[in-house]
Amino acid sequence: MNPERIELANGRLRFSALAAGEGPLVLLLHGFPDTPETFAAQIAALAEAGFRAVAPTIRGYEPGSQPSDGDYHAVRMAEDVVAWLDQLGAARAHLVGHDWGANIAHAAVGLAPDRFASLTVLAVPHPVRFGEAYAASAEQQARSAYILEFLQPGCEDRVTAEDGAYLTALWQRWSPGWDGAAQFAAVRRAFREPGTARAALEYYRQGFDAVSPAGLATAALFTAPIAVPTLGLCGADDGCITPAIFEAAMQPRDYPAGLRVERVAGAGHFLHAEAPDAVNALLLDWLRTHPA
Repeated sequence: MNPERIELANGRLRFSALAAGEGPLVLLLHGFPDTPETFAAQIAALAEAGFRAVAPTIRGYEPGSQPSDGDYHAVRMAEDVVAWLDQLGAARAHLVGHDWGANIAHAAVGLAPDRFASLTVLAVPHPVRFGEAYAASAEQQARSAYILEFLQPGCEDRVTAEDGAYLTALWQRWSPGWDGAAQFAAVRRAFREPGTARAALEYYRQGFDAVSPAGLATAALFTAPIAVPTLGLCGADDGCITPAIFEAAMQPRDYPAGLRVERVAGAGHFLHAEAPDAVNALLLDWLRTHPA
């Protein structure tokens, strides 16, 4: 099934998206460095199962969605998500987020819990608990050293040099043994676009902001209880965030509406593209158990 391309909006910002199917809405949010194309298997499976699957390109990953004020705090992306629900005519939806998309999804549920029937996060766990686990783990600090690189001025040039060789190396380290060349072609195209690399790195830079109004608003969303049933999936071979850290950071006390955590064998950080059958089975079971 070839998904259609649609355009979503929040104010003056425009977001391209892949969409397919009819039925309850499932929004799929990609992360870094990624595009909606890696959700191809989920879009097809969801459409076949009777859902409306929509995978937007998140803020900044294309020129039309780069705000003039350069604001990439998670609270702003959460507002994007709610605007998309309104545009799509969905009173409630299921929300799926991978990597940075998982952080955005946590923030969106914190902002508007009544708009979501369920939450599924892939590869990246609860943002506050991950920070705590990171601080206590030398191994995770080593795996996340790239984040400190991203805080340095001019790192955009390194990220985009040699047609994304740095990003290719990240993919290979995070998902060892997986040939994601076909999916990564879309990432290369995205990072050739003006402003994409800077926007992607601003996610990390502004993620450390605990002073500005937007930074404080983001922190409030990240510390709010997740008031919808939540499924957390990690790859057993993830080279970015260890499965042990992921599981330790997904704590039932933060998810009073219910939490299930699963480790997917034979997959790394991009588990939804590496092991689509296993991920789709878990995801569809979760959505059917928590209808919108």
